[in-house]
Amino acid sequence: MSQLIAPTASLDIQLAKEPLSSEERIKRMQNPGFGKIFTEYMVVISYNEETGWGRGTLKPYGPIMLDPAASVLHYGQAIFEGFKAYRQPDGHIKSFRPEANATRFNASARRLAMPEIPVELFVETADILIRQERDWVPSAIGESLYLRPLMIATEAGLGVKPAHDYLFILIASPSGAYFPQGVKPVTVWISENYVRAAPGGTGSAKCAGNYAASLIAQKEAKAEGCDQVVWLDSTHRRFIEEMGGMNIFFVYQEQGKTVVVTPILTGTLLPGITRLTLLELAKSMGFGAEERRISVDEWQSALQEGRMNEAFACGTAAVITPIGTVKSNHGEWLINHGNPGPVATQLRKALLDLQHGLAPDTQHWLHAVC
Repeated sequence: MSQLIAPTASLDIQLAKEPLSSEERIKRMQNPGFGKIFTEYMVVISYNEETGWGRGTLKPYGPIMLDPAASVLHYGQAIFEGFKAYRQPDGHIKSFRPEANATRFNASARRLAMPEIPVELFVETADILIRQERDWVPSAIGESLYLRPLMIATEAGLGVKPAHDYLFILIASPSGAYFPQGVKPVTVWISENYVRAAPGGTGSAKCAGNYAASLIAQKEAKAEGCDQVVWLDSTHRRFIEEMGGMNIFFVYQEQGKTVVVTPILTGTLLPGITRLTLLELAKSMGFGAEERRISVDEWQSALQEGRMNEAFACGTAAVITPIGTVKSNHGEWLINHGNPGPVATQLRKALLDLQHGLAPDTQHWLHAVC
């Protein structure tokens, strides 16, 4: 039977079903992988152009109802985010940089002519869901509760225009280590037939259409025996932009110093929160950190000349993914003998230690939840 407990200024909290037993929950959390198991509740908040954001509800996880003429199904107004909550050594739970994700969510919303959600409301909904689902937060290093906020246009009617009505939804998924067999370098395919984004497009927005358009290039990469695709710029087809849905880094040895370099944001790249964090973390660890353009030719020549000795991708899900082999229509080359590099390994450990409360949070990136 439904009951209303601890309502907030923004949300009603409805527990409308019997909770799972601890035994069943533990069973489901064994080897959960990534994005396959979901918690028992979700948050839903509606928006109307005239009345603004409505009062949301924490409700049992389940299907949503959409009119067949809902704008999202025809014109693709759909954005999302991804961030994580981590159990700390004392049992408390903290999320990592949720305000940064809220800011990027709103940047995506502006690009797709969708309403912005107040940062405070974004963070509050996450806090409420995490508190409700705190038993779903794993404790092992590399494990977390993954939060997926999304927004879709729900106005029913055909006609190409921004919708009047939207739905914000927040779901959560316990996530095990992204690499259960250990972090192993991936093989990547440089795509010359497709591009991820063009100047003036939606490359800097985390919108569903970007990912749909990327699937054919990912399929091409798989056919070439590769794990992921590397995107080039749309104008010159020379400069590295991203790897799949992740930002990419290169490790140089310049003038006796180790420097981590990532492609500069041009409006066609997604401004990753992990990317930003690693740039700041690298500086605090004594490495150089730069944003600049890097061409495919430079990638290969820098490796051959010994000026570059590592490459890796980064993102919320996998944290850091080393790149071991690069393939293209013009040949292939090996990076660091196909092994994870020491800088990527150090950065990954430093970030995980910080997120799990094993290292001081000097930048105040962790947000206390419960």
